[in-house]
Amino acid sequence: MTDAQRDVREQLVIGLRGADAHMTFEEAVADFPDAAINVRPPNVGYTPWHLIEHLRITQWDVLEYIRDPDHVSPEWPLEYWPDPSAETTPAGFRASVEGFLADRRDLEAIARDPGVDMLGPIPHAPRHTVARELRVIANHNSYHVGELAVLRQVTGSWGPDHR
Repeated sequence: MTDAQRDVREQLVIGLRGADAHMTFEEAVADFPDAAINVRPPNVGYTPWHLIEHLRITQWDVLEYIRDPDHVSPEWPLEYWPDPSAETTPAGFRASVEGFLADRRDLEAIARDPGVDMLGPIPHAPRHTVARELRVIANHNSYHVGELAVLRQVTGSWGPDHR
């Protein structure tokens, strides 16, 4: 692998982590108060947990799309979000966060794997490349992580030291 190829792969990992020009997922969920996980902000149809679960489901779907030729995606958009009336427990919230992080680590491993052709067509999805899928999910994640930060602001769930 050339240095340029390694650099592109690392740039994709940085994008997945949101560590370039955006708040990271870890920063957005840090010290999230249990009392706020199911709060529905005014004029918003979902809670912070719904948003995190949407991130987890969507990222998982992209991961499986890349690595499993038999994967069947959830029905869009219904199955990419929890039921609007669903709530979770603090343990369920942490499970959503940990599931998101575990799948992201798997995507990072794919990005770094020199055996993965980043620019060639995915064998079972010849219109797409792995690099495209990683870029799409990095973009999706950064959008919704920013949205989560705003939800924390409007619900007052940031700690006193947040700026």
